[in-house]
Amino acid sequence: MTYARTEPTDQEPDIRARPPLVREFLLVAGLFLAYKFGRRAANGHVEEAFRNAGNVWDLERALHLPGEDAVQGVLLHSQTLIHAANTYYATVHFPATVLFLVWLYWRRPRHYLWSRRVLAVLTGAALVLHLLFPLAPPRMLPAAGLIDTGQVYGPTVYGATPATDTMANQFAAMPSLHVGWAVMVAVGLIVATRSRWRWLWLLHPAITLLVVVGTANHYWLDAIVVVALLAVALAALRLPLPARAPAGTPSPFRVPAGAALPVHTATALPARTPADSGAAR
Repeated sequence: MTYARTEPTDQEPDIRARPPLVREFLLVAGLFLAYKFGRRAANGHVEEAFRNAGNVWDLERALHLPGEDAVQGVLLHSQTLIHAANTYYATVHFPATVLFLVWLYWRRPRHYLWSRRVLAVLTGAALVLHLLFPLAPPRMLPAAGLIDTGQVYGPTVYGATPATDTMANQFAAMPSLHVGWAVMVAVGLIVATRSRWRWLWLLHPAITLLVVVGTANHYWLDAIVVVALLAVALAALRLPLPARAPAGTPSPFRVPAGAALPVHTATALPARTPADSGAAR
């Protein structure tokens, strides 16, 4: 039996690895709601959040990290640019992650299960840190001297009075899930696809990082911490191996005996001569 070492141009989804749709929808929705309500539970620690903000700002300066104002200064050169950054911050984060999971569920079920688990672990760890370490973002810290670009130029997803904002906890800057989810989207798509252009997905977390810092919603350390948490989650949760095909299932790489091989994959074999046959005896 002969095997041809060919590689398919596209990977067909392994439907055996695809979990039930309704169950997954309820699971992901439940995890998201648990995170949202958990974040709200961390609200109200205003004094502690500002004290932690001062400590983070001082630590960044001690580590000689670039000032967040350097990025914001570039964005403020153009009202169109700062408006685009605010829009990206407000509208891309959640839809991009949802589309990422939907595409994986449909086209790469095995990668979907892995990515969903990693995102769940990362988000849970972030929630614990929000509860333990409330942090006011740099746009609220007088020492930073930054502008709340969302309130000034729009659009914004936050209320004008953070302490009484009923829609979001504005004192949960550490870590930045905007950056964490964006990095996981890029990693997941790079792992799940084989296009030579797949590395361009890294632009999503790169742009997200510049946006969250330039709009003064996060410190550099918020991004560094979430990337560290993601690295731990990726190390702990490995991509599962593909399921074995049931016995009797034809392999996509197997060529039946006697069938002609494609010209570009067939391996020329030396013809046997009568002398060879005689030697074999």
